[in-house]
Amino acid sequence: AYMSLIYYSHIPTALTALLLGIFILIKARNILASKVFFAISVVFAIWSAFDLILWTTSDGRGMMFFWALVSPTENLVACFTLYFAYVFLEKKDATLKMKFIFALLFIPYLFLTHTAYNLTHFDISVCEAKQGLLIYYWMFIEVLFFVLLISYLLKKIYQTQGKRKKQIILFSIGTILFLTSYSGANIFSSLMAFIYPNSLDNWLASIYSLFGMPIFMGFLAYLIVHYRAFRIRFMAVQALVFTLIILIASQFAFAQSLTNQILTGVTLLLALVFGLTLIESVKFEVRRKTEELALANSRLRKLDNAKSEFITIASHKLRTPMTAIKGFLSMLLEGAYGKLPDKHKDILNKVYLSNDRLITLAEDLLNVSKIESGKMEFVFEKADLQDIAQEVFDTFFIAAKEKNLTFTLTPPASPLPEVTTDRKKLREVLSDIVDNAIRYTPEGGVTISFSQDDAHINISIQDTGIGISEEEALSLFTKFSRGKDVSRLNTEGNGLSLHVTRSIMESLGGRITFHSEGKGKGTTFVVGVPMRGRRDKRG
Repeated sequence: AYMSLIYYSHIPTALTALLLGIFILIKARNILASKVFFAISVVFAIWSAFDLILWTTSDGRGMMFFWALVSPTENLVACFTLYFAYVFLEKKDATLKMKFIFALLFIPYLFLTHTAYNLTHFDISVCEAKQGLLIYYWMFIEVLFFVLLISYLLKKIYQTQGKRKKQIILFSIGTILFLTSYSGANIFSSLMAFIYPNSLDNWLASIYSLFGMPIFMGFLAYLIVHYRAFRIRFMAVQALVFTLIILIASQFAFAQSLTNQILTGVTLLLALVFGLTLIESVKFEVRRKTEELALANSRLRKLDNAKSEFITIASHKLRTPMTAIKGFLSMLLEGAYGKLPDKHKDILNKVYLSNDRLITLAEDLLNVSKIESGKMEFVFEKADLQDIAQEVFDTFFIAAKEKNLTFTLTPPASPLPEVTTDRKKLREVLSDIVDNAIRYTPEGGVTISFSQDDAHINISIQDTGIGISEEEALSLFTKFSRGKDVSRLNTEGNGLSLHVTRSIMESLGGRITFHSEGKGKGTTFVVGVPMRGRRDKRG
């Protein structure tokens, strides 16, 4: 009867552990803990194979060979279990120093495994190998890892609070039960072999060392479901449950006596009840989370629509009076209502510029709202890029001159072909980039030039300004993102213009790229206009 128990304990346990290890490794290959658990499952399966051979072989030499390997393999399982606990709970790898110390503990096995210090001889009368002095070292290592594991887990439980503490407690219970069953049964059997050297039943207790692994896997399954350990969800739980059921059911092939058939049937029934309950629990949890997520998304969409509608209305309401103010200020400055003193002109000029910036802000906000809602309209027509660039150049010539900057428009080497694009939107894009170039160039100059490749006509705006750092480059086109030096030189920017220009160019089928050597080394923006324009009228 005990031979059926041997098969029953070794084969399904080792296979289930190995399959679970492979599954977790595949599903969470980027997580270190999954790799360490896979190592545990592999070493445990190897140890199970060695131990099964010892129980079933009648070859004395083969038994001596595999018996010698069992002890270091047991220590490896304990070592990897401690390593797994650390990596799983700390979310980081162990230090090189820790790994080196643990590796040193296994050096004696390299030299003494197949010597008389490990196994002295084979006793044919009881059909077992007699252990040497190395068995004490094996017990010491096994107990050491067990004590270190318990100490570490108790420390983590003491240091942690809240929901995370419950997770650590559950993990600790499963891990400690596994190592208690695994190491405890093996140590007990070894001690019995010393106390009763002529007994035939010394090693029967070691059979039960394997049953700690299913307990460990059960706790892992619970952690996977409730705490998303290894970031594995529903499919992982289904695979684990069905694999376990199939492996347990397969043991009917080995269970020949009525006792073992009953034992297998009860185990299968418990696995079915537990597994199906677990699957239904996960289904309910997934369904609940999905419904909550759908409701949250619906609320977010409503809020987003309300935000876009508010921005659109606010921008229109702001832009209308500000445009009127701009018109009256322009008439005042031009003398339409009589000559103004120079002092009043300076004040009105400042008001005019501030009002102009508010109009630009309202326009940018309106553009962002249109882009995000997909309502920005485009009017595609034939256009000469050199003419558009000339218009932008003429617009900003005075601003560059007031800052004592050189401002150059370099004509193309050969006539540019006409393109189909939205002339107004493209002029806005170029204006925003040239405006930024002049604003953030304290000295030197700005140059507009042309080039051409297979698919695009490129308009380059090169400045000798403050440049862009690697850190700022990562978020350059993000909404409301502004660099430190940019904020210092111009406190009134809003961080929207580059986001809007890139979105417009993408809608036009073009692109915007930039290059900067770093802080203080200037920047070059390149606007690529496709030579084949888009035919649609909406972005």
